[in-house]
Order: sequence, then C-alpha cells, then structure tokens
Amino acid sequence: MGLYDDAVQLLSQLIETPSYSKEESATADIIEEFFTARNIEVHKSGNNIWAFANVFDKNKPTIWLNSHHDTVKPNAGYTKDPFQAITEDGKLFGLGSNDAGGPLVSLMAAFSHFQEKEDLPFNLIMIASAEEEISGKNGIASVIDQLPPCDLTIVGEPTLMDMAVAEKGLMVIDAKVKGKAGHAAREEGINAIYEALGDLQKIRDFEFKKISQFLGKTKVSATVIHSGQQHNVVPDLCEFVLDVRVTDAYSLEEALEELKSSISAELTPRSLRLQSSHVPEGHLILKVGEKLGKKTYGSPTLSDQALIPYPSVKIGPGDSARSHSADEYIYLNEIQNGIEGYIKILETYADMLTQTT
Repeated sequence: MGLYDDAVQLLSQLIETPSYSKEESATADIIEEFFTARNIEVHKSGNNIWAFANVFDKNKPTIWLNSHHDTVKPNAGYTKDPFQAITEDGKLFGLGSNDAGGPLVSLMAAFSHFQEKEDLPFNLIMIASAEEEISGKNGIASVIDQLPPCDLTIVGEPTLMDMAVAEKGLMVIDAKVKGKAGHAAREEGINAIYEALGDLQKIRDFEFKKISQFLGKTKVSATVIHSGQQHNVVPDLCEFVLDVRVTDAYSLEEALEELKSSISAELTPRSLRLQSSHVPEGHLILKVGEKLGKKTYGSPTLSDQALIPYPSVKIGPGDSARSHSADEYIYLNEIQNGIEGYIKILETYADMLTQTT
C-alpha cells in the first residue's frame, strides 16, 4: 500500500482503540507495530514512542516531528459510535480523527517517506506522545531528556495546514483574600467576600501592558470562586481561580509579577510549565513557510509546544474547530494533503538548509 492508504488504515485502527489520556497503552502498541513492521527501530518510554529516520549524525541539525495519540472522552452529543471508524461523504468519523489522529498519521507517513533517504541534511525523529490533552507529566515532557536537542519541532495539530508560529501559554492561579470571622447578626468580623470584590473588579478590567505581534493581548479571567460555610458566619476567607492565557510577550513568571503588583490577593500559580512560545525571527522554517505561501498566525490553543524547549511550529491537516466536538471527523483528502504538505515542507527545508551551508 502507499503512504496514504497506510495512513488511513492506521488512523482507523487508532480510532477504534480507546486512548484516553493516561490510558494510551493500546494505541502505543499499535504505533510501535507500525514502525517495527517497516523494520524501523522503535524507542519507548511509558506510552511515548519515537523512532529515528536515519543514523544519527551529531554534526547535522535535528528536526522532531511530534503529535499525540491520546484523546479526550467523547461528549454526550455523539450520534455515531466514537470508537468506530466510519467513512461517509469523503469524511472519516471517529474520536480523535481530527485531534490529532489525522496530523499524527500524516506525520508518520511523511516520516516513512524520508526514512530510507540517506542524504538528508538533518536528523529526523518521529515522536508520538501521550497525555497531550492534559499536558501530563508522563507525556512529551518525560522524554525530552532522552532525545537529542533539536533545531526545530513540527507539531502536528489540526490547523488547516496553516502554520502557527506562536502559541499562548497557560497559567492557573489560586487566589486567596483573608478577612476575619464573626457573627453575621452583629457588627463583627471582616467579610472576605467584600474584601475580594475590589480585586475581582480589577481582574475584570485588567489589561497587561505588553502586546504580542501574533497573539495580541494576554488575558486573565476569574473562573471559580468560593467563600463561606454557614449563612450566619462572616467568612474569613474568599478563594478564587484565575485563568491566564499568556502570549509570547511574557514569560509566565513575568505575567504573574504584573498581576501581583496590581491586586492585593495572595496569588499562587499551580504550575509554571505551560509557557507561551514563538519561533525566533530569522529561523529557517519561517523562510520555508514564506516560500510555500503558508499563512502564519498565533494560536490561542495549547499543545505540546508549551512543553518543548526548542523552536517549533504547529501545523497539520484538519480543523481546530472540530476538536473535542461531537461526531468528530477529518476529510480523507485532508490526510492526503497533509502527507504531501509535510513532505513538501521537509523537502523545502532540506533544499534551503543545503543552500545556506
């Protein structure tokens, strides 16, 4: 079979094999078998799988190809069996078909295309990662130290084959405002709810000072609030949660400090792992995108880019608007175009790299 037929067959297998985050062992086995059946040496750590397309040469630059094989759980709106690969009207339906099965199998097909080429001017590594949907610690982050550093990562996500050159990071902050308990019927205590109102009003209207060229404004939203235990007790604590979508104009630490300087609540970030990203100016992949006429943009959605400490772009077949939706699907011709598109990107990158060395 050809690259396209192999990719569709593999995607159908993946759709029909449940692979919720942290429960991807069965799809990891399928991906491992795909490589071993083609005499490609496989490396495995947890449910993460990777393979080298050629003998590693430390004198050459390195490119990672990365996408994930975990999925979210199907929502209640499904009218089709989420675990049955159904082809109708040029579409392949099934959970994970679009996010990110289509990009994953298209990357694997492109990897297979280059696997037997001995004259590549770069090392090429394919990584099928786990736990992307939850940014889990046993996903891509757990294998970065086991892989050689890279000059570029191509992250496979549904982008209509447009090239995301920047991506927002995420910081979830627990905020606490303290008061003093007292009886609600008497003039006692300091009501923590009222103390928190000033901060919440500031959050509602808050604007970060720096604006990103690709991603616009960093955004903070109050999303959860809790205070009090009894109707007759003035609460001494009000807790709320802030969701902060951080552009490449800030590190998470910088955004946190700007918030701390503006409100009085005690702020504690749950994590500082999910940093924003952007491709450095002058990087060769930007020139490749320009030559191929790729639309470039900043992505508001999170991916494994946030955990990869190297230059990366996010690009792939499918449409982000379909992700996590009921009766998820990808067009079959999108897979064909994805394979061809990835091959063209890598061929152009190789040509331009050769011309500059």
